[in-house]
Amino acid sequence: MTAAKSAAFVAVGSELVRTDRLDTNSLLTARLLGRCGFALVEKRCVEDDVGTIAAAVSELLARTELVVVSGGLGPTADDVTREAVSRALGLALVRRSDLEEELAARYRGRGRPVPPIAFRMAEVLEGAEVLRNPLGTAPGQLLQVKGRTLVLLPGVPLELEQILTSHLLPRWVAVGGVVTRTLRLAGVYESQVEQRVSPLYERFGRERVTILAARGQVSLVLTAAGPRAPEDLATMEKAFSAAAGSDLFGRDEDTLPGAVLELLGRRGWRLATAESCTGGLVGFQLTAVSGASNQYVGGVVAYSNRLKERMLGVPAEVLAAHGAVSGDAAEAMAQGACALGAECGLAVTGIAGPTGGSTEKPVGTVHIAVSTPHGGRHSQHHFSGNREMVREFSANFALDLLRRALLEDG
Repeated sequence: MTAAKSAAFVAVGSELVRTDRLDTNSLLTARLLGRCGFALVEKRCVEDDVGTIAAAVSELLARTELVVVSGGLGPTADDVTREAVSRALGLALVRRSDLEEELAARYRGRGRPVPPIAFRMAEVLEGAEVLRNPLGTAPGQLLQVKGRTLVLLPGVPLELEQILTSHLLPRWVAVGGVVTRTLRLAGVYESQVEQRVSPLYERFGRERVTILAARGQVSLVLTAAGPRAPEDLATMEKAFSAAAGSDLFGRDEDTLPGAVLELLGRRGWRLATAESCTGGLVGFQLTAVSGASNQYVGGVVAYSNRLKERMLGVPAEVLAAHGAVSGDAAEAMAQGACALGAECGLAVTGIAGPTGGSTEKPVGTVHIAVSTPHGGRHSQHHFSGNREMVREFSANFALDLLRRALLEDG
């Protein structure tokens, strides 16, 4: 296997080193660069300071083949990435008249006058290739520095992705010869997947497999390189898919809610949800999928027993005998969801914490139930972690229980 080329990422923005915003651009960039044979070996978040940015660029260029910098290319006083790179590399900033004209035309198209400060975005490092930005005003820049590559990109995620995918990935993929495939699993934990696929490491190489765990989902990222990369990847995919078995719900960009909605669509069935501890999180995930309304009619978020009785038809005697957090209550909620006008119902009830638990039903106790035209299913779980983690585990395991039920009913 061809060795991966080293890459580093610098996210510029004082807000990223405070407490109010997370850097997500590095995750997107790492995923995209992986297709081209680059492995992200380091990433940093730095404040809007010329010296700090310059030091990061200089240090990372000295030991990696590619450095991607996002942010700090706008028109305001705190957008200082251009000046920082100019200092780090000893290169002049050149005002490009063609970029000035493009900026003026863009502002005119919006019916706005061009503020003089906007022309800072027409400044390009000496010798840099301009990477046009069809979604924004600040262009990217590409520099070759002593055999290394430096890329400056806007910090807006959509703009960064657009420039990478339209300008850079096509030329780098052709050279890198690296292909990847991501297998998506649900209703399983990372350690279980590791145990199941580890016998395949000797055959394919541990370094070609990455296991990424989310809450209730696991991704297997498979990589192949060289002249036979597509064939090798196909062989790996077949072997790892067999090991994943029924836990496998999709590949690459597939999502668990999308897989559930597709299965519902194949059967011509509709779904309604009844949620307690997840507070609408299952419905939120489903409606994030375009066209979800074709299969998802809606749901009820019922925290109180009174609402469970009045809106979902949960018998008072069930709640009195077993409690709201029980298999009996979950099954009644799922059946009540079907009464909202759907063939299938999905219900979740539990104790997300940090309070509300007991010796009999500790925090993290969750009951999930599914009702379909072919019958019902129930599962009980004891999820660990804080309130957010328990809720996310619950939503993902709930969608997966429905997925498995739909597959069995098919």
